[in-house]
Amino acid sequence: MYYFIGIKGSGMSALAIILKQLGHNVMGSDIDKHFFTETGLIENDIPFYNYSADNIKEGMTIVKGASIKEDNVELIKARELGLEILEYNEMVGKLTKEFKTICIAGCHGKTTTTNMLSLALKTRGISYLIGDGTGYANKESEYFALESCEYQRHFLSYQPYYAIITNIDLDHVDYFKDIDDIIDAYTSYANNTTNKVIAYGDDPYTRKMLINKPIIYYGLESNNDIVATNVEYYSKGIKFDIDNYGHFDLPLYGKHQLLDVLAVITVCIEEGIPAHEVQANLKSFKGAKRRFTETIVGDNIIIDDYAHHPSEVEATIEAIRQKYNDKKLVIIFQPHTFSRTKEFASDLVEVFNKADATYLLDIHPAREKQEDYPGITSNMIINKLNNSYHINMNEAKKLADYNNTVFAFMSPNDVSKLEKDLEELLK
Repeated sequence: MYYFIGIKGSGMSALAIILKQLGHNVMGSDIDKHFFTETGLIENDIPFYNYSADNIKEGMTIVKGASIKEDNVELIKARELGLEILEYNEMVGKLTKEFKTICIAGCHGKTTTTNMLSLALKTRGISYLIGDGTGYANKESEYFALESCEYQRHFLSYQPYYAIITNIDLDHVDYFKDIDDIIDAYTSYANNTTNKVIAYGDDPYTRKMLINKPIIYYGLESNNDIVATNVEYYSKGIKFDIDNYGHFDLPLYGKHQLLDVLAVITVCIEEGIPAHEVQANLKSFKGAKRRFTETIVGDNIIIDDYAHHPSEVEATIEAIRQKYNDKKLVIIFQPHTFSRTKEFASDLVEVFNKADATYLLDIHPAREKQEDYPGITSNMIINKLNNSYHINMNEAKKLADYNNTVFAFMSPNDVSKLEKDLEELLK
């Protein structure tokens, strides 16, 4: 019996589903708050409960989520009973040895890239674990696509056949000392591969890695091994060519999604999969959960997106302007962690000024505490923006007077209440 402490986390829920589909008994617990990952757990008949020491029994193997602290009552009980306790990344590491594992890492784009890869290889047999809470496994699969997080160097627990790097950027500033520390982590990850590294070659930081394994670079510049040419962005997607491989016309939006699919195409070229098969499989791409997820309400569009880093926000704005260039853009943003807000406030101001208006919620603390970051609030961004306002989860009425507008909700935290309230008001 595998027992997941923190089972509603996006990676944890996907891993729980995979273990269940591989034939194991799985259950778990979390806080008493609805989260979007519950749907997948219910569909796979995985029971979950509120935290209680009474849930922990002899014979269980505990899988511990990264956010679980040592004072968790279930973790305390598990240690008292001497149960085997595995960190999330340790459990995933075991799985990577059972398949031809393709790890997808990067400071941005790894969820979307993993989702695309699961589609591109679906006719060849692929299991996958995606950071949007999606998990699927079949013992007969040849491939395993794994979204791999750099935080606290968790991805060093994996042994990939292909190690993909979508980009390198400064993030997780509560853990990494600087950009050189991040480059060092990605270098170690890349050198863990048993086959080849596939990296975004237009990124100056990926070119700084000292790799001792074969590496394939993809991108838009001519010095890469795999290059997209004749690129055309239009309202229905992106058209482009890969020399000596094929033509693609896919429902993608923004340069970032073009780069993500180039990583996927590189894998397919290496594995001898023809372009027409990749094109057919990816034509059904609708995006990962909470990545540019759209709801149409009259002449308005509500977009739910996970973006929380300035680079991600800018990429989402670019995609919206490509697809809906005749509409106003209003961003509703919840900053994620005090450390990120402190580090990236000026960068966020720059990208938010590309919208017609921006509304900010209070900072979501995640693992941090306000007292450790005095003076770090949403107002340090609001006060520097041209057209910006504070909003809370119960103030959808502040947004209701806009029309012919794209409302882009951006946060890794659950802001669905505000979205649903707005949807009802617009109706």
